[in-house]
Amino acid sequence: MGAFMLFGRYIFQCRFTSPATLPAFKGSMLRGAFGHALKKVVCALRRKTCADCLLSETCVYSLIFEPHAIPADRGNNRTRTAVRPHPYVLQPPADNGRAYEKGDAFLFGLTFFGTANDFLPHIIYAVAQMGETGLGRKEENGRGCFNLAAVEADGVRLYDGDKKILLQGHTLKALDLLPPPTNHVTSLTVKLLTPLRLKHDNRFQQTLPFHLLIRAALRRISTLEEAFGQGEPQLDYRGLVSRAEQVVTKESDCCWVDIERYSNRQKTGMLMGGLLGTLIYEGELAEFLPLLEYCEVTHLGKQTAFGLGRILIGAGDGE
Repeated sequence: MGAFMLFGRYIFQCRFTSPATLPAFKGSMLRGAFGHALKKVVCALRRKTCADCLLSETCVYSLIFEPHAIPADRGNNRTRTAVRPHPYVLQPPADNGRAYEKGDAFLFGLTFFGTANDFLPHIIYAVAQMGETGLGRKEENGRGCFNLAAVEADGVRLYDGDKKILLQGHTLKALDLLPPPTNHVTSLTVKLLTPLRLKHDNRFQQTLPFHLLIRAALRRISTLEEAFGQGEPQLDYRGLVSRAEQVVTKESDCCWVDIERYSNRQKTGMLMGGLLGTLIYEGELAEFLPLLEYCEVTHLGKQTAFGLGRILIGAGDGE
């Protein structure tokens, strides 16, 4: 299908040096701590906002955390100007544990798209600084501090926390939209591993018919490829959505789950909910597999930078 975006998926292996009390879902906390640490590490002018900063176009923090407009003539010569998506997604720890003791291990992942991978040393240094500042609720002994023991990608160690050195470079992968399988695929299982927030007709959806899933995947792919790949891919968007409407939901145990998070900008608690569970779809499904396999890496829906919208798919053959 011709899409091409480079990405790197990094696993940060940490170990607490003091007790920590963390929220059950740690995505919002990790994003906030990472952003604060990265800005502290790289911001030269100590501005409160990036909008009027002369260095914003070349600043690592601005690239990763601040929205930027995609030029109107990028990709397929659009006349409108879109806002570039964040060039990363977060994979928070899978467990919902809240209490950690000194010496406990703590792992999370960050996947970066395109040129954001060029700044891996800045990112690693910022995560190390996160550990010194600490995570979670402030207790008598302060927040939960940790050491960054190692960073790995595809099982290869890139950073040694004891020696505090980068060990080697990392070859990025190309996230392609592969051709659909030639076999007859009539069943598809989709697991929503973290809450999926989708809006349709300006409302958050509490059910997930297949065409809404495909609409979200097409939006995610087109915006990421336009911003960080080779331009928006030439797909039969209208036809794909029309054919997705013929796919039926055979089984679903999905339910809406609300997650509480604290907004540093708004200085208040907020709810960040979405769908969790497993769905089984039936129909003519082969042509949709490349779209959903792409989104296994990139997540989809809203708040992917917090770790939401992570999916896992499994296909079944027909007769």
